[in-house]
Amino acid sequence: MTKISPSYYVDPHAVVDDDVKIGEGTKIWHFSHVQSGAVIGKNCILGQNVNVGNNVKIGNFVKIQNNVSVYEGVTLEDYVFCGPSMVFTNVIDPRSKYPQVGSKYYSKTLVKEGASLGANCTIVCGNTIGRFAFVGAGSVVTKDVPDFAMVVGIPARRIGWISEAGKKLVFDDDGIAKCEKSDKTYKLVNGFVEEV
Repeated sequence: MTKISPSYYVDPHAVVDDDVKIGEGTKIWHFSHVQSGAVIGKNCILGQNVNVGNNVKIGNFVKIQNNVSVYEGVTLEDYVFCGPSMVFTNVIDPRSKYPQVGSKYYSKTLVKEGASLGANCTIVCGNTIGRFAFVGAGSVVTKDVPDFAMVVGIPARRIGWISEAGKKLVFDDDGIAKCEKSDKTYKLVNGFVEEV
């Protein structure tokens, strides 16, 4: 068991394996399990019954809600939000009769800074979720999601664009949109959104 530090909190009913790094201000709640080699940044919150797999990297200010398993092969950058009971996978063609155990079989998944993954959504492995993207509740992501994209459905498809602060972007005739919450400006360039 990793030595508990006064700089972070681990509930007495959580399990933290050896060789784990946990950042200052992070809270790990009951029935959660953090496996060997995992690195968790500062000021993260891991809700009830969260599993963090071996060698997983989690950035700073990440919120992982109840009943989420972050399997080996998944990387979460800073400020990622994982909604309740959302699902990551790490093997494209799982078979119990032909087990694929170990990182050499895992397809990598990257969730970039500030992305939000809604409750009960599924992220099929091998894909990248772009910066500040928003995946709607119950959606199934089967391909890369661009920065600032809002995707919903099965399979998930883009229905709009969203700001860093989580507001829907409405572009004018010049392809410019302003976020009312953050006052940041965005531009639509060749079918993708960039912050100006």
